[in-house]
Amino acid sequence: MLSRADASQVAGLSRFFKTGAGEYGEGDRFLGIKVPVTRSVVRDCWKQTSFSELELCIGNEYHEVRLAALLTLVEIFSHAKRNPALQERCVDFYLGHTERINNWDLVDLSCYHLLGTWLLDKDRGLLYELAQNGKTIWEQRIGIVSTMTFVRHGQVDDTFAIADILLHHRHDLIQKATGWLLREAGKRDFDRLCAFLDHRHRVMPRTMLRYAIEKFPEELRRHYL
Repeated sequence: MLSRADASQVAGLSRFFKTGAGEYGEGDRFLGIKVPVTRSVVRDCWKQTSFSELELCIGNEYHEVRLAALLTLVEIFSHAKRNPALQERCVDFYLGHTERINNWDLVDLSCYHLLGTWLLDKDRGLLYELAQNGKTIWEQRIGIVSTMTFVRHGQVDDTFAIADILLHHRHDLIQKATGWLLREAGKRDFDRLCAFLDHRHRVMPRTMLRYAIEKFPEELRRHYL
């Protein structure tokens, strides 16, 4: 990863991920590596990467190295379908390092591939706990975005239930994520999304509503707005 640093990209990435004083990514550092390049490194390295090496990488000061650690963890998990003990170790590692999963891309590129998949056939109370009592907005975002896996399997109950938990959240990154997942759930059950909005569109944050209805027919979109 260090050998692929591109100084010309650092300033742009730092602005995009809001690393300035008082912003949500304050103090984070970048190498200037685009996601496709990071994925290519992971493809080359994941089979040889140990958990002790993941420990070093997830704690790294550079954003892209932490992302590489998470994508590697997802690869190890995804290729361990016949090894539930290894999958559980991946989940435990993930949950044990949420303080280092500290920006929206780190959450969105890892959580549902790992936590969502792990919980498909298990109790999902963990996600409710993260959404309700997460120590950071990133843990709360993990709670809602992880339900993407359930939605893709036609299961939308948890998305709507966790959206209710986050309905009045003040941070726009949670509002956007919740609206996004509501929109995805609506692709599976449009009538249920409309029923959800019928009772909440006047009180939910405008950003969340706009994300949820983004793909609605124009007349219906205007109705909810």
